[in-house]
Amino acid sequence: MSPSSTTTCTSLLHELQIIWDEIGESYDERDKMLLDLEQECLDIYNKKVEKTRKYRAELQRSLAQAEAEIASLMSALGEQVSFSRKEGSLKEQISSVKPVLEDLMMKKEQRVKDLSETLTQIEEISSNIAGNDYPVSSGPEIDESDLTQRKLDELRAHLKDLRNEKAVRLQKVNSFINAVHELSEIMSFDFSKALSNVHRSLTEFSKTHSKSISNDTLARLTELVASLKEEKHERLLKLQGLGRTMQELWSLMETPMDERSRFGHVSSLLLVPADDIKKKGCLGLDILWEAEDEVKRLNALKSRKMKELVLKRQCELEEICREVHMDVDSNAARQSLVDLIDSGDGDLSDILARIDVQIEKAKEEALSRKEILDKVDKWRHAKEEEKWLDDYEKDENRFSAVRGAHKNLKRAEKARSLISKIPVMIDVLITKVKAWEKERGVPFLCDKHPLLQTLEEDIVIRAQREEEKRQFREQKRLQGVLATEKEANYGSKSAKKKPLGQSLNSDNVTKTPIGRRIGSTPGRSAISGGKDYRESGRGNTAIPLNYVALQKED
Repeated sequence: MSPSSTTTCTSLLHELQIIWDEIGESYDERDKMLLDLEQECLDIYNKKVEKTRKYRAELQRSLAQAEAEIASLMSALGEQVSFSRKEGSLKEQISSVKPVLEDLMMKKEQRVKDLSETLTQIEEISSNIAGNDYPVSSGPEIDESDLTQRKLDELRAHLKDLRNEKAVRLQKVNSFINAVHELSEIMSFDFSKALSNVHRSLTEFSKTHSKSISNDTLARLTELVASLKEEKHERLLKLQGLGRTMQELWSLMETPMDERSRFGHVSSLLLVPADDIKKKGCLGLDILWEAEDEVKRLNALKSRKMKELVLKRQCELEEICREVHMDVDSNAARQSLVDLIDSGDGDLSDILARIDVQIEKAKEEALSRKEILDKVDKWRHAKEEEKWLDDYEKDENRFSAVRGAHKNLKRAEKARSLISKIPVMIDVLITKVKAWEKERGVPFLCDKHPLLQTLEEDIVIRAQREEEKRQFREQKRLQGVLATEKEANYGSKSAKKKPLGQSLNSDNVTKTPIGRRIGSTPGRSAISGGKDYRESGRGNTAIPLNYVALQKED
């Protein structure tokens, strides 16, 4: 006890003795009261000691926990912290451990923070690369058993790699976007719409949504740029083809330069490589459509002109065939050409070239047929004269004294001479045609019919006609015989009434003037209607030669 407390207890006990004396307490009571007082003091001391003991246990436990936590933190952080426990009271020991624990706790908090930030960034970048549209909302889970610097360094290295990959991917995305933008200006299409079809983040930039750098986005961008470049190349080739076609058609149809200048932008691309095309809108669909329309217009104009030329050449071919009597179906051939040209299946230049070849062949064919056809023309002319002579001989007024009668008589003489040569003409033609067919192995057609067959049929018909003429002459001869017999029986009576010579002379004299009588020239024969006439010597009257021949036969 401290001196002050001893003095206080003694003074209090002395005061208590005085009070007891005044009260008159007995000594037993006094001893009992003192014993109670001592017990109470002892209880108080015991309680105080027990409380102090517990406090000591708490301090010991706190010290042990601090030491254990320090050991755990050093293990988790991977750091060894040297500290020495001071010799002395528990409080002194705890005070020496507490700064170390606080320092380790601060290091742990900072390490957890660093790890959390690193992991968050790793997850965000990984999410972007994986193609997730939305970032991770909850924080990353951290394993507090491994908070070492090595772990943090590994995560930071991984984060660095991811950042590099993200930068590379973002660079690729931007490069693709720039390529699409450049191509959109060249080919005049909607840049934003093309990118939004790949990923909406490529056109909707915001703080919460960055550009997509996923494998799928890169693959689709790669495919888009490749397809656009291919489309650009195809459009260029198509436009160059249209340009060359236009130049060919312009040159063919001698189009003025002012009309050509409208498509100067197309002509300027004819020799430019696809990679060098930079002009804005030069490969737009409107440019292609405009060029296609011009080519269609020029082709339609060319088609009309070529069609006219083809039909003109076809007419030339038909004329050559007609001149040499070759088989040609003009209407069908012309309609076939028109249908072929209208359908567009055949190239007009090829058609024209084929017609030119046919014309050359037709000319060669005509040359080979010329000799035969010349003889055919002579044969047909002879047949026409034969027909004319037949009609002439049937005319009962052929001996009338009309103007031009003497010309018909001369023509009849020539016709008889020509008709007599028809059999020889036919024989020569048959020989020539057979030789021609043997050489070429095809029948000789004339006006769509085999000429040899026509000649043979003509021989048969001519034989039939000769037979008919022979029968007619025989019939006439018999009629003449009957007339002679009848005249012999009744001749004296008829002669008395009207002499024959007088009758003939009177009839001719009254009808025809002497100076214009047919056959009035002595020694001249008149030919008409297939009958020969010679002068009778009486009254310059012409008598049919066949009639004289009948008299001779009689």
